[in-house]
Amino acid sequence: MAITISPKFLRPVRKGQGKRAAAMLAAAAVLALAGIGGARLVAQIEGDRGIAPLANSEDIQVNGIEVDVSGKSGAEARIEGWKLAEQQAWKKLGGPDMPAESIDAMVSSVVIEREQVGPHRYIGRLGVIFDKSKAGQYVGSSAGTGPRSVPMLVIPVLYSAGVGQVFEVRGPWQRAWAEFQAAASPVDYVRPVGAGGESLILTAGQPGRRSRLWWRTVLGQFDAAEVVVPVARLERQWPGGPIKGTFTARYGLDDKFLGSFTMTANSEQDLPKMLDQAVLRVDGLYRDALAQGLLQPDPTLNSGRVTLDRAFEQLRTALMPQDDGMRPGTAPPAAPTIQPENVTAGATEIVSVQFATPDAAAVDAALAAVRGTPGVQGAATVSLAIGGTSVMRVTVAGGSERLAAALRAQGWKVSSGGGALKISR
Repeated sequence: MAITISPKFLRPVRKGQGKRAAAMLAAAAVLALAGIGGARLVAQIEGDRGIAPLANSEDIQVNGIEVDVSGKSGAEARIEGWKLAEQQAWKKLGGPDMPAESIDAMVSSVVIEREQVGPHRYIGRLGVIFDKSKAGQYVGSSAGTGPRSVPMLVIPVLYSAGVGQVFEVRGPWQRAWAEFQAAASPVDYVRPVGAGGESLILTAGQPGRRSRLWWRTVLGQFDAAEVVVPVARLERQWPGGPIKGTFTARYGLDDKFLGSFTMTANSEQDLPKMLDQAVLRVDGLYRDALAQGLLQPDPTLNSGRVTLDRAFEQLRTALMPQDDGMRPGTAPPAAPTIQPENVTAGATEIVSVQFATPDAAAVDAALAAVRGTPGVQGAATVSLAIGGTSVMRVTVAGGSERLAAALRAQGWKVSSGGGALKISR
């Protein structure tokens, strides 16, 4: 914004007019600077920055299966390619050796990412979705006796051309994590959308913070207990040439190192495939860390709260006036005891709540209503669909029936089914 000063203000003026002109110039400058500052702040949060993550369905999905099959006809080669993709996806999940017919019986659908059908040949990139009710006993987080992690906030940091970014722009590393189907992983990933003010909070410098008070605020906003930081560093050899990627898995409030590996993409067209494979390998590093008992909540996270409460108590004792009108040895009258409502009765349960979100205001209204319900310890959106149906994860004491009754008392229409609640006005 340009500020132009007219030459007429530089003419000799009579007494009193100079002060008025100076005041007018100062006011104009302040208004101009305020406008510039507001525009810069809006520019930092507006625009299409975030990529909404895929909702974790109950099914187990494996993407990026490459097949190249020949047959008597294109249709026959296509069917054989699908069967081969199912077997490769099952092997990728770490499933036990089984006949092809048994694997096919557990497949609910095949997703075509890219395909080419010729007279006698089929080339495609496919995704395979397994029915979790059938395949969950062999693979996935419910298979075996492995542990399940606490909710882990994901901050995908990308370094490209020497610049670190997370949600400032729609980067390929963020997209790879948003499209990652985490239903088969025992790590409970909490993936932010990255839109609006989240791009100001979750930056490349955030993992370097050590303040427990700050981290507790950030984790509480996303209803998470810990943080994982997958870092990708891309180096382009020359324009249009190979791209070398160095990937590092870090975790915790102190940004601890877990492991690192390198991969190479031949061109920009192969970059999304490399990043998808890198996400799977990083997830493997976090799985191994979980099995070793490393992905545990930091015990110092709440130590800052105890120290702060003690400091406030000492300050209140020092500043509050003492009542000198009481006679020595006379005890103050006992205050009436008010029994609070027992909202923590019963076991804590995580409930999935679906709600219609025609606009952003509907999201805020639903979250405010659920968070204000007695017994709710935390609520955060896990799937955001403006103009459709969004999903939030609610941690509530007393179970879903208590939550449903409290929401009905607020005027919400509540229905249940499939282990989830659906609310509407």
